Amino acid sequence: MIYASDLDRTLIYSLSAIGVPEDTPGLVPAEVVDGKVVSYISQQALATLKELAAKIVFMPVTTRTIAQYRRINLFQETVIPDYAITSNGGNILVNGIVDQDWRTAVGRAVERGSAAAEEAESIVRAVVREEWIISRRYCDELFYTFVVHRDSLPLEEVARMSQRLGELGWRVSLQGRKLYIVPEAVNKSDAILHVRRTVHSEPMVASGDSLLDKSLLAAADYAIAPCHGEIFAEQQAGLVHLEYPFTKRPGVFAADEIMQYVHRIYTHLTALGVGPPP
Repeated sequence: MIYASDLDRTLIYSLSAIGVPEDTPGLVPAEVVDGKVVSYISQQALATLKELAAKIVFMPVTTRTIAQYRRINLFQETVIPDYAITSNGGNILVNGIVDQDWRTAVGRAVERGSAAAEEAESIVRAVVREEWIISRRYCDELFYTFVVHRDSLPLEEVARMSQRLGELGWRVSLQGRKLYIVPEAVNKSDAILHVRRTVHSEPMVASGDSLLDKSLLAAADYAIAPCHGEIFAEQQAGLVHLEYPFTKRPGVFAADEIMQYVHRIYTHLTALGVGPPP
């Protein structure tokens, strides 16, 4: 079995996303930068993940850049996956090494299917004023991340901007203070399907919370999402009707329910003799 999961606000949580006091029992540091803990995972979720990772193919799937992924101590020291997808699908790491063939293929697909990055950025800058932008980054030469003062954004104008960018082959996702502008070819589903073929297409479970995770969840045989984030907000607003379940708890302890779900699927499939451990 394969378990492919988004990381931030799905398995690991920053201080602004944990939803409980930092000294709450049951939290384990997942990422430490310059001696400071910047994200946590719940102790119970980690225990289940460690148990399953010894039996299945576990793959982190993140919008983080390669460098940002590599600073997560949890996946460099405790649970070390053979495969990891970073850069929203733009890069695949195999035993920690970038798959250059995949990166080249993605670059060519972006050139064919999306307007130039400079044009996309100019459309964003026409709507998002400089004083609303805290920082801007062109990530791994693939997509843009703007950290913004969200309350200042004119959401109707952002929606029109999103539509225009969509016509040019770019997708928009607003997650908290982060505004992502991503080419269509840079997506989690294409990357996970590529890896899935490599590991012989065993049954796959996926989890994620944002609009950038929707293609990942759609590519899986089984999926679950936390009851926070963009996917849950869409469901609550009645904009979509999704068949997969949501957790009952938001925040860092949503990962407990996610991992319990993955464990149940693994137990069920093993009992049926489907997707045995590698």
